[in-house]
Amino acid sequence: MLYRKISRLIEDHLRAQDPRILLVDGARQVGKTYIIRYVGKQLFENFIEVNMVEDSLGERLFAQTRSVEDFYLQLSMLHGDKMKEKRNTLVFLDEIQAYPQLLTLLKFLAQDGRFTYIASGSLLGVTLAQTTSIPMGSIRKVRMYPLDLEEFLLANGLNKTAISTLRRKFQARQALDEATHNKMMDLFRKYLLVGGLPDAVNAFLESRNIQRVREVQREIHDYYAADASKYDAGRKLKIRRIYDLIPSNMENRKKRVVAQQIENKRGKTFGDYQDEFEYLISAGIALNVQAVSNPHFPLAETEGKNLLKLYLNDVGILSALLYGNNIRAILEDVRSINLGSVYETVVASELAAHGHKLFYYDNRNRGEVDYLIDDYNSLSVVPIEVKSGKDYTVHSALNHFVNNEEYHIQTAFVLSNTREITEKGKITYLPIYDIMFFENQPAEENTYLIP
Repeated sequence: MLYRKISRLIEDHLRAQDPRILLVDGARQVGKTYIIRYVGKQLFENFIEVNMVEDSLGERLFAQTRSVEDFYLQLSMLHGDKMKEKRNTLVFLDEIQAYPQLLTLLKFLAQDGRFTYIASGSLLGVTLAQTTSIPMGSIRKVRMYPLDLEEFLLANGLNKTAISTLRRKFQARQALDEATHNKMMDLFRKYLLVGGLPDAVNAFLESRNIQRVREVQREIHDYYAADASKYDAGRKLKIRRIYDLIPSNMENRKKRVVAQQIENKRGKTFGDYQDEFEYLISAGIALNVQAVSNPHFPLAETEGKNLLKLYLNDVGILSALLYGNNIRAILEDVRSINLGSVYETVVASELAAHGHKLFYYDNRNRGEVDYLIDDYNSLSVVPIEVKSGKDYTVHSALNHFVNNEEYHIQTAFVLSNTREITEKGKITYLPIYDIMFFENQPAEENTYLIP
């Protein structure tokens, strides 16, 4: 079984008897159902699971359910023998977005308190935005991502003691010895190939066959593209086009979305596709990085520019699209291949999974810095530059950025293939795999207001 960090959060929430219902959001195929089922069956004698998408395609028992009494009646038709007491009965509502009215009903199920509940779904951001009555204070919403680098390392044989040692080295800014660094880079490059989608990771662990891994990744990529299309007929072509453009955008120098390329129409702007971008981001299949030109802590209050970068939610899908079954491009660090886009994708997914909101610096005169994050300890902005080549010390835009006194930058990081950890002024050079230790508070959205 693959270790997932979110299992501890789920277990702690259920053990704490929190009156709120935990709602696990995330893209399809990231392992939500599996991990909830695993934890739920361990903790509760009676585990009841209802997949609302399957119900919507079949008997539609819950299609018209809008009251607690009706919900219990329908549930009893399926699992009446397991409906015991709150302390020993967990009701898992999977793919709850299939019936948006059930999101509103969660509030009343929580108040009734007859059983313990947990729910999961995809496209919850889209569904919640279209729901007229959000269960304020009754749900705790957390987002689940594909396996991050640490989880991938654990799946590949590193134990938690080794990870703890690596973390202490990072905190003390101590470089690894040459052999350990090479091992970490080997595993990191394999992560670039495999990514963090559970089915792809399991295929890799079972077979070490890149063709099997790629088959899984291409199937999920196609599934994401089709899934993004079927939920909104009026915008499906534009949504699909934006999604399909992400890999090619990553290969461009600036990597950002160009609105006029989406439909090949001059005069189109970012605002013309705001809903389409929001759809892909809310679905969890794209990660958004917002541009700012005058950054100050906290970044969420900084006035942003109307520019956006989109990254795929999984680096394995990206490397499959770019390099196919040829693993040499990544494992052998071929000089003619620029791995900048896959490195940046890993950093984006790691930062997002660790609770960071993603921003980048864009200045017409000074250039770009790959990522900006908030540091809540120093109450300042931290710039991060990602380098995949040997010229990792060349970064004029970052130099201008840290030297701008208006920004009050206290520290900056450059992530690259280097083993040594060095400091030059405010800039610290780190090996790329240390991105797994850039931790923040878990991303949660706890409160919703009733319009």
